[in-house]
Amino acid sequence: MNSLLFLLPISALLVVVALRAFWWAVHNEQFENLDTAAKSVLDDE
Repeated sequence: MNSLLFLLPISALLVVVALRAFWWAVHNEQFENLDTAAKSVLDDE
């Protein structure tokens, strides 16, 4: 039971950090152009 008092707030904090990082990535248009990086591997330059 004592471990739950320690692990639950840490896991809740990690979820908040992950959601905030995802929100930041979406807000700063990190997911706008997903095809260019994938196609650049195939280019012969």
